Amino acid sequence: MIPEFADPDAPSLPLWLVRNGGAGAEFPTGIDGRSANWARAQGFAAKPGQLCLLPGEDGGLAGALFGLGPAPKPGDRPARERFLLARAAESLPEGNWRLANAPEGLDPALAALGWLFARYRFDRYKTLEPPRARLVCPAGVDGARLIAMAAGEYLARDLINTPASDMGPAELEQAARDLAQRHGAAIEVTRGEALLAQNLPMIHAVGRAGAQEPRLIDIRFPGSGPRLTLVGKGVCFDTGGLDIKPPASMALMKKDMGGAANVLGLAETLARLGLTGGIALRLLIPAVENAISANAFRPGDILTSRKGLTVEVNNTDAEGRLVLADALALADEEAPALLVSMATLTGAARVALGPDLPPFFCDDDTVAAAIQAAGHAHADPIWRLPFWEPYETMIEPAIADLDNAPSGGFAGAITAALFLRRFTGRARSYAHFDIYGWQPSAAPGRPKGGAGQGMRALLHALPEILT
Repeated sequence: MIPEFADPDAPSLPLWLVRNGGAGAEFPTGIDGRSANWARAQGFAAKPGQLCLLPGEDGGLAGALFGLGPAPKPGDRPARERFLLARAAESLPEGNWRLANAPEGLDPALAALGWLFARYRFDRYKTLEPPRARLVCPAGVDGARLIAMAAGEYLARDLINTPASDMGPAELEQAARDLAQRHGAAIEVTRGEALLAQNLPMIHAVGRAGAQEPRLIDIRFPGSGPRLTLVGKGVCFDTGGLDIKPPASMALMKKDMGGAANVLGLAETLARLGLTGGIALRLLIPAVENAISANAFRPGDILTSRKGLTVEVNNTDAEGRLVLADALALADEEAPALLVSMATLTGAARVALGPDLPPFFCDDDTVAAAIQAAGHAHADPIWRLPFWEPYETMIEPAIADLDNAPSGGFAGAITAALFLRRFTGRARSYAHFDIYGWQPSAAPGRPKGGAGQGMRALLHALPEILT
């Protein structure tokens, strides 16, 4: 699908955004008494998401009212629903609509972005019509920027939603090649036994049992400036390996390449915005399937990583950190200004924060503050967790440098992040995002299915970070 706004020169109907002052709707200037009386008679009180269609004198539509609830106060907590206006996209009848007013506390750019997000449909296997209500980009809003962000989100959703039968390592590589071709980037892919020759042994070990060869996808965009390297986990399906998952835990494992999907989506946005010229952008995606076969890696195996650190495999279902470790070690050798890993890594992160609020880890307080603030300002919620150093001993087994799956189950997201950090050190700053990459049930602007997380927080934080 292609995100787009309505033609601004085509006829459109007004959509009035109405606040609730506590005693009912507070109709904005421009709403005549007849329309206000009609709305009251329909029970319209400007509750969040409430819609009221306004009749015209000719029996057609004259416009619509949409409730926003009370105006936010300084210091208010985030609203229960982000992208509230996306409900209008789903509910309004077919036609072009324009925002007729801009109430205090409403960010028109964010509202319009939510509308674009609501138009997404995953229609590869089934015909699905997007909402028929189209929005005219609000005045003063950079529509091209919003479309670039929506395009990145659409790409991430499409990749995650595609089942492993059509999104194995080879297909993920093709998606990366398509992105590189669209934007004039160079791509190099190391596959199969060549991974051993190139000293990427843990990517090979995890993926060697799969029907498709494991591979490392390496994309470099033309541009100069501060180095930004994005590393995305590309486990295209995760059976758990020999420590096989139960069926219920395997059901959504097509999304285990959500980290790769997110870094590709972010790169799509950066390239569309022309931002890749001022930075040295690199993407590294270890693409594998964690499968079961006679040559699958085993519990108890000791793997030697690219960095030389040895890793005891105490659970083959903790494979994501293994493939990321080699990719991070490779990325770190260039000492980028910012090194970022994104991965659907731990269930512990979901237990702690749920599916909607992914944790991120960063030792650099300035970088972390910029990312956190950008996520809050642009409705891309994230929450900082610590690299808690007293837990380092939990990832240090008796017979190897590192343990990929510490026993006990405590602090699983933190110990996974600590494990990854061991493969960095030269980068000026390192941030790790433990995302879910999935919307469990439909919400405004976020249909059920694959989801981008942390992409826009990073996008808006980069100007402050890469200075």
